[in-house]
Amino acid sequence: MNLLDAHLVPAVDGVAYGLLLFVVAAGLSLAFGTAGVLNLSHGMLYAIGAYTGAELSDGTWGGLAVGLAAGTAAAAAAGAGLSAATVPLARRGHLAQALLTFGLALIGGNLLIEFFGADELPVRVPEALDSSVTLLGHRYPAYRLCFILMAVLLAVFGTWVLTRTRVGAAVRASADDPQMLATTGHSPRAVHTGVLAAAGALAGAAGVLGAPIIGPGAGTADTVLMLSLVVVVLGGLRSLWMTFFAAIAVGEVQTLGVSLAPDWAPYLLFAAMAAVLILRSQFTEPATAGHGGGDGGSDPVEWLRRRLSASFKERGRGRGTAEADGVVRSSGRGGPLSRLPRGGPDDSTLASRGRRAAPLLILLVVLIALPALLDAYSLSLAGSALALGLLAVSVTILTGYAGLPTLGQTAPFAVGAYATANLADAGWTVGPVQIVVAAIAAALFSVVTGPAVIRARGTTVLMITLAIGELASAAINQMKSVTGGADGLVGFPPTQALWGGEGMIEEDQVYNYALVVAVVAVVATIAVLRSPAGKLLTGSRNAEARMRASGHPVGRYLFMAHIGAGALAGIGGSLMVTVQQYLSPADVGFEIAAFALLAAVIGGSTSVIGGLLGAGLIVFTRDWVASSWPGHGPLLLGALFVAAVYLLPRGLAGLRLGTGARGPAKGAELPPDHDSVPAGKVAP
Repeated sequence: MNLLDAHLVPAVDGVAYGLLLFVVAAGLSLAFGTAGVLNLSHGMLYAIGAYTGAELSDGTWGGLAVGLAAGTAAAAAAGAGLSAATVPLARRGHLAQALLTFGLALIGGNLLIEFFGADELPVRVPEALDSSVTLLGHRYPAYRLCFILMAVLLAVFGTWVLTRTRVGAAVRASADDPQMLATTGHSPRAVHTGVLAAAGALAGAAGVLGAPIIGPGAGTADTVLMLSLVVVVLGGLRSLWMTFFAAIAVGEVQTLGVSLAPDWAPYLLFAAMAAVLILRSQFTEPATAGHGGGDGGSDPVEWLRRRLSASFKERGRGRGTAEADGVVRSSGRGGPLSRLPRGGPDDSTLASRGRRAAPLLILLVVLIALPALLDAYSLSLAGSALALGLLAVSVTILTGYAGLPTLGQTAPFAVGAYATANLADAGWTVGPVQIVVAAIAAALFSVVTGPAVIRARGTTVLMITLAIGELASAAINQMKSVTGGADGLVGFPPTQALWGGEGMIEEDQVYNYALVVAVVAVVATIAVLRSPAGKLLTGSRNAEARMRASGHPVGRYLFMAHIGAGALAGIGGSLMVTVQQYLSPADVGFEIAAFALLAAVIGGSTSVIGGLLGAGLIVFTRDWVASSWPGHGPLLLGALFVAAVYLLPRGLAGLRLGTGARGPAKGAELPPDHDSVPAGKVAP
């Protein structure tokens, strides 16, 4: 009984918190499962309702009613606008939607702060609810008990509409068979807009009613979005009741779990999310789940075997690596495979190689010239861009070449960064030692997490890697003796370029060191990707079923790619520490993961150089341009996200394809998930 008395109030708080998350997550599930939109701006819709309700609250029932109506309507209008924004991306897959909605979230969040201010707004509730009642001998806020009742009524009403009305039938039909729905006289486009407006209305209503519980503030949208994603993943899209119970469980972990097991609570949610996703992926055969586009009309196994066989024959005859039976090369964009003429390289082949090498050489010349052109601050930004560029290249390897879109590469990036910072703090300041140790540490981390990632496909990969990244963030905040916690690390000695040298203090010295490391890492990456091993990886992405049927260990190829990408991200993290001379959790958080994915998409799905350019563009926008407009960095970055999704469907690499190129790059598409079931298929 004493245990019950001690934890009764947190337990009831957990129910209220869970019901709040259920209402929000129901809208997120509706948008994704029925409308097919992976909406990373859903937390911003909650924030719209919360800010509106707080602004209109005056301590009266009328103020609460007006705030509820206005906040719900504003969020519903934003949801309808989101429908119009995502319609052009319907054939581009969930990755483009995720980037677009994340960009819209950055823009909307910045505008809300500009309009309402950065401080958390006070919320005034009606006087009758601004009191406490006796609950099993404990005093408990009356508003929270009232909210529990309102949330239950809202959930019951939503379930009834979805399952017992003609509107709900149209929604379910839109998810199951839009063509059949159109034959009945209903417009699938109108239903799509209505679904997203309803999802926004749910988020907005939850924001107004939940503002006294999760007050409107600068980090509210991110918190609500992350927790709602956990609820949707745990509950699935098959049943509203499963979502309900998952939300209650998440609410209890967030409140009761903190009081019972404070050291473990930060890990429980995302660990559970990752575990559920991994278990689900075990029941889906990767070869049939779709790992990319088509096979390009030719069998990659045959040309790989011929190429390797011919290579060994030519080496035996001392004639280099020219193939007697012809060479088959990939287009470098995940596109069709094309056969090249028999024999050694002719003039056209050499010219083609020269054209491929030209962008790298031009970029290298520009980077070498930067110390003579930029001031110290701008040069430090260029060094940061090189570090983020290596992270973006690691994302390119996984997303473009392996077909595993990731939001979790900041985890090995963080491992490399903190390994370097702790080495420097311990007196190991030699640059090559730091790079090697960071790469090994990040690779070992990828060895541990790789099996959880390579079995999944599509949006499931995004969610698993997101969970891994968030678990890493939780560990960073908890392991203060290693990471410094929320304060980060600072004050360690500068890096030495070589043994016996002095620590690099001047910006041009640090930049030149970062440039050398980045060039070596990028050249090595390009060499591997263009080698037979890289061709095997591309073949696995383009024709996984054929590769598996021919006996190729596709899982092993993906696992090695995951390890290599992790090591490259670790090198990027090491460079970041060297350039910045400090390290904070914000440098390795979710936003950096989204920036790296955007950089890879901006550059082109399989363009290493494009990834570097994309990272440079992001750093230029985030730090240099935003410095002339203080406080609006998120707005500028959000605009960059939106512009990149709409204007560069194939990335910078696609610009040189000419107007004849059609459709998005392969890396911008996500194959469907077999565990993604329309939300219209509910079993209440």
